[in-house]
Amino acid sequence: MAPKIGCPLILPPEAAPMDLKDAAQAWRTDGFVILPGFLPADELASAVQELDLLFPSADGFHDGTDPRHERFIGDEFAGIDTFLFASAQISLLAVNHRVLALAEALLEDDDVRLYGAEAWAKYTGACDYGQALHRDYLGHTVLVPSTTPGCRQVEMFVLLNDVPDELGPPHLVSRKHTADLPAVPNWLLRPGRQGGTDRFVADVDPGLYEAEVSGAGPAGTVIAFEPGTFHRGTQLIAPRGARYSMQLCFRPSSLQWGQRVGWAVKSYTNEWVEFVNRATPRQLQALGFPPPGHQYWTPETLAGMALRYPKLNLLPWQPTN
Repeated sequence: MAPKIGCPLILPPEAAPMDLKDAAQAWRTDGFVILPGFLPADELASAVQELDLLFPSADGFHDGTDPRHERFIGDEFAGIDTFLFASAQISLLAVNHRVLALAEALLEDDDVRLYGAEAWAKYTGACDYGQALHRDYLGHTVLVPSTTPGCRQVEMFVLLNDVPDELGPPHLVSRKHTADLPAVPNWLLRPGRQGGTDRFVADVDPGLYEAEVSGAGPAGTVIAFEPGTFHRGTQLIAPRGARYSMQLCFRPSSLQWGQRVGWAVKSYTNEWVEFVNRATPRQLQALGFPPPGHQYWTPETLAGMALRYPKLNLLPWQPTN
């Protein structure tokens, strides 16, 4: 399937799992690709059923019956929970096999690392979710974005419920319209808004806002984009609306300058142990576990891992000779 001239590729739900090559081509061309329904309902269900462990329901927030509702008022970022989550199923969704396959296809590398993961709840009227166009690289790398193969990073928005335009989907701008823009500034305001003195903030031609593409889609939609892609959050206007999503960040294992968080700081928690016990070797490799066959795996380290994670099946990492 080839993208239409001048239009970022949006794959239909039934084609998305099989068209990773097309998705990768669109991602390289436009800086993003939208995959409606990429995660099927049966793979979302167990995570969605545990959203209440993290966030109020729409009714719980809007009726004020959930005691957590005040947390979300007045701050667009207050609705973020960071990996590891109170729900093991939501933590496992961050390294779902389809998500990993997509990251590997986009980054052209079969050894990728999850370097950031967040779950995010937004509610109509809680605060102003409308953002200026911006890039994310200031929080994702100590350098600037690169389009060189092997030097790219990828972010993904994963929609956990149906998100029409009235529920604040992200908007993105194709690289076709921004390739000539310098790395600084980072935020591009609509003309007429005060830009201040920050060198990372500037006014922009309104045509850039007119070139936006909506990331609206059904539950399971994945929006993959580069940290150098201009995008923004939009306002929720649906009455009593709620939007639940995840933001996932991947890099090749060899890319050392892409940073956000380190997982070892959380590795003593019960949530981490529960996640490790239930994850596959491939999922754990995305968090930094050496793959089976790596020189790290010796009788000494396997004995230590058996003590640290008594319920973890260590057979995949046992030496074969």
